[in-house]
Amino acid sequence: MLTVDRLSVYYGPAIALDSVSLEVEEGQIVALIGRNGAGKSTLMKTIVGLMHPRQGSISFQGRLISNLMPPQIVSAGISLVPEGRQIFPSLTVEENLMLGGFIHHGPLRVSSRYKDDLRRVLKLFPWMEERLRQKGGTLSGGQQQMLAIARALMSDPRLLLLDEPSLGVAPLVIKQVFDTLVELNRSGVTILLVEQNANLAMKVSHSVYVLDEGRVVLHGPSAELRADPRVQEIYLGGRRAAAGDQG
Repeated sequence: MLTVDRLSVYYGPAIALDSVSLEVEEGQIVALIGRNGAGKSTLMKTIVGLMHPRQGSISFQGRLISNLMPPQIVSAGISLVPEGRQIFPSLTVEENLMLGGFIHHGPLRVSSRYKDDLRRVLKLFPWMEERLRQKGGTLSGGQQQMLAIARALMSDPRLLLLDEPSLGVAPLVIKQVFDTLVELNRSGVTILLVEQNANLAMKVSHSVYVLDEGRVVLHGPSAELRADPRVQEIYLGGRRAAAGDQG
């Protein structure tokens, strides 16, 4: 579904991504892990057109998208849940959802497409129905993260990108968020996930890419990489921790 081919991205003279290649197959959850500053968020921003590569290409369902602007990429079927949620705190829950689907169905709340999209996200997050008129900034951190996901889903994406969905969220809510991601994937949404919690990312994903200093240094099925001593030592807190966590 998504092919990133030898992508290089710079911040001024500094290289952020160095000939990065990866593939996301339709129906999969693919995790991207790595230390802070490894280039994970840069890759996500480049996929959705917020940054532009100096070299390489990005294709989605066989179509070159690395030369497109963000609205065109959303229209093509890709949506991003950014790091830090970035909801609009002064707008209501429903207004946030409307903006998420603006490119997909326009500004009107009366269209059948809008109603269908809203019904779908409220089924995933039933608590939102009673809070549609509540300001987004008054929600808890976990609720804001769920709102950010719901907002992204309002454009009915075929590929959902998530950048650090567990960041700043209570452990109980993290479980709810990741349970929702698994449910979304089962319903047919393909997911590319950046997650600092490598153990959690490997539990829910089919395959994993490890970024280090802007390069892909490891790639493979999640179960295999979870058992890799190098991954255990650096990202899973050592062999003992990884061996003791079989859940």
